[in-house]
Amino acid sequence: MKPIGAKNDISNVFLNRFIHKFRPLKLTSNLVIMKKLLLLFTLGLYVSAGIAQEAGKIAGIWWNDEKTTKIKVELKDGKYIGTIVYMIPEKYVNGKPPLDDKNPDSKLQNRPVVGIQILEGLEYDAKKKEWKNGRIYDPKSGNTYDCYAWLEKPDLLKLKGFVAGMRFLGRSSEWYRTEL
Repeated sequence: MKPIGAKNDISNVFLNRFIHKFRPLKLTSNLVIMKKLLLLFTLGLYVSAGIAQEAGKIAGIWWNDEKTTKIKVELKDGKYIGTIVYMIPEKYVNGKPPLDDKNPDSKLQNRPVVGIQILEGLEYDAKKKEWKNGRIYDPKSGNTYDCYAWLEKPDLLKLKGFVAGMRFLGRSSEWYRTEL
């Protein structure tokens, strides 16, 4: 007498043949799926590296539109900032760079303009190929504006400062790539 649940020899033979016949198929399909996932992962790395390279094109030293000031744009904490690093000597007063005397914060009005951060918070938008969500400070007026930027050419950065969240209310500026 056979134990309860035991199958006869013919069904065991059939079941073993069936399992052995289709087991390699399952292994092959899992291998194909793994290869596809690996390919997608690799492509994702290349795409993200490409986006990072595009975003990094804004970094460097830029002349302002009047070519009186050089601004260093760099990545800091995942966003791009810009700091005045040079001013032509003709703008100096008594051998010193001008002061930030139009700043609305009276405590900051005695600091030299060279060394202040005038651009902050720019993030790259790969779909629009622009840097957005930034703010730009104008030391001539003491005003700070929302801004976005885009590269017109590899050596020409266009910025637009605007108010009240409306991009069409504002003014544009062109910066030219240079060296320090």
